[in-house]
Amino acid sequence: MKMDIEKSNKELVPQEIKTWQGRDEWFFNRKYTDTYEEYYEGPYKRAEIWQKDVLESLISKDKRVKTLLEFGCGTTRFTRWWQDIGIEATGGDISPFMLSQALFRFDGDLVMADSHHLPFKDKTFDAMAFITTFEYYKDPKKVIREAARVGKHGIIFGMMNRNTPKLIRRRAQQAVGKNNFYMTATFYTPNKLIKLIEEALPDRDFTIKWTTTGLPKWFPVQKWNVPLGDFFGLYVQFKDSGDE
Repeated sequence: MKMDIEKSNKELVPQEIKTWQGRDEWFFNRKYTDTYEEYYEGPYKRAEIWQKDVLESLISKDKRVKTLLEFGCGTTRFTRWWQDIGIEATGGDISPFMLSQALFRFDGDLVMADSHHLPFKDKTFDAMAFITTFEYYKDPKKVIREAARVGKHGIIFGMMNRNTPKLIRRRAQQAVGKNNFYMTATFYTPNKLIKLIEEALPDRDFTIKWTTTGLPKWFPVQKWNVPLGDFFGLYVQFKDSGDE
């Protein structure tokens, strides 16, 4: 008996899905997620080195941090790096396309979830991390409160700085449809982010330190405590976690 079998393509996540939070997002588009790592291996390599230098200098001062959850981990470009400075990292992301890349690159634990509703108990990790992902959240205060709930000792941010000459170039590229990475991004300055954190966590006791990098090659320094540069790292260190 001959049977006609109809073949169908049943993908786990259809490529047509390109939205999150009710809007198109580049990290839900395989055109960008499948080539994300190439960007870091190319024109962004020098910037990455200095970004990691800034992040390490901030979080390494808090000796209590041994475990960390990086949310918006993407392909785990930075998640893989935390172990190099003695921190055991777990990665989380809302994008199945990013996580499909991460599975082949990262040996640690990964979770697919929404940062506005973290699927972890209170104080599960010593710290939380957001590296060039916080800019895309619709309700950033809620994300901060969730991060403070899950991260026992602190939260570290790696941010695309609004105080940079490149902001003009970013917006110009958007206007002519040349750069989809920043279409839904909100750019922060250190002061703007600090104000947001203070508003989100009025009852918490913490200190904040930050450093900026992303300066021209010819500039006499490559990181400083002036709010000018392409990128800044900021660490919120909790003083009321009960384990000083």
